[in-house]
Amino acid sequence: MKKLIIVEGLPCSGKSTTSKYIANRLNAKYFDEGSGLHPADYEFHAFIKNSDLNNFSNDEQKLIKADSIQKFDGYIVELKKYTGDFFDRLLKYKIYDFLPWETEKPIMLDKWSEFVNSIAPGDRYVFNCVLLQNPMCETMMRFGFDTAVSAEYIGEICNIIKPLEPFVVYLKYDNIRSEIEKAVSERDINWLNGVIEYHCNGMYGRANHLNGFDGYITALEERQRRELEILQSLNIQYVILDNPYKDWEESYSEIISKLNI
Repeated sequence: MKKLIIVEGLPCSGKSTTSKYIANRLNAKYFDEGSGLHPADYEFHAFIKNSDLNNFSNDEQKLIKADSIQKFDGYIVELKKYTGDFFDRLLKYKIYDFLPWETEKPIMLDKWSEFVNSIAPGDRYVFNCVLLQNPMCETMMRFGFDTAVSAEYIGEICNIIKPLEPFVVYLKYDNIRSEIEKAVSERDINWLNGVIEYHCNGMYGRANHLNGFDGYITALEERQRRELEILQSLNIQYVILDNPYKDWEESYSEIISKLNI
């Protein structure tokens, strides 16, 4: 039985709606991106190494040690618990944004292992992204690594989740610019500015001299190309839905057929 279904695709591709649909059909536990404490991801956490504790006061060090999860050579801190200057200084160690790759990678792989080991018999999960999107945003966009590095990391995750018989639903679009332009009217300007800044100012964006909305679209087009290349090289079951918005009913029927539900 497939215990983990992951819906992947670019922003505004319909991942959330599709994930919810599958979860309802399966009566499975559903986790959207940014929805809270994700069982396989660190959404808003920092990692403070023991060697970095000296950057905090004695009282703050005691709080970190008492109210965090000890991992490797440091502590996983849930950032939403804190405010003010203490929060600002913790934020400098946020996972996904500020940690070096050699520190972040084992932390994330450990989180996937922790998730797999926590599943009870009969549990089924549906995730919105995290297998391709999050690793690609890190390895490609933030660090500027090539496809081989991204594929190796994603392959390691797949090896960890293999006992769950994972299945990926990928929502592929031929005209990415058009879909993003449609979504811009539904989301505020802060969202657009944020994604443009992220995709153009990371290592990949700077190396390829990407700027503005056009640069953002160029980054997404390359990311989709790489994600599809990686997905088809993995030892994992998947279905790729081409331009699913043209007929969502047909797309959902294909998903149901592939999942045998």
